[in-house]
Amino acid sequence: MRTVDLTPLYRSIVGFDRMASQIELAARQDVSAGWPPYNIENTGQDAYRIELAVAGFAPEDLDIELKEGLLTVTGRKAEANGERKFLHRGIAERGFERRFQLADHVRVVGADLQHGLLVIDLVREVPEALKPRKIQIGAAADQPQVIEGKKKAA
Repeated sequence: MRTVDLTPLYRSIVGFDRMASQIELAARQDVSAGWPPYNIENTGQDAYRIELAVAGFAPEDLDIELKEGLLTVTGRKAEANGERKFLHRGIAERGFERRFQLADHVRVVGADLQHGLLVIDLVREVPEALKPRKIQIGAAADQPQVIEGKKKAA
């Protein structure tokens, strides 16, 4: 695997340190860990869906956690009580942990398990304060400034 050095970017960008660190982290992650297989789908302008193939896992075997923008899906299969004798074992029932780094303002709105697919729905909700707004030229001098709902004394 090739190593990518992002050090030159740090000299020319300001305030994007976190993004560059996430790119480096993603480049270092082991891509050979392909279990379980998954899809990431864009279902709308600000809506996403993650589908994981978790055949054989029941809802109580799965754990979904969101902490500081990191979505972690963990599967732990309980050991079978009876002793089973397999002639061929092709269905993987091993435990797993799959992590997804979510962008700012992306939250989980629901999760469902149907027909062996774990579906996690996500939505990006940008706060009003961060949405683009039009600034009137010359309007700031004529109108009083409003800070936290209180008028500024002149």
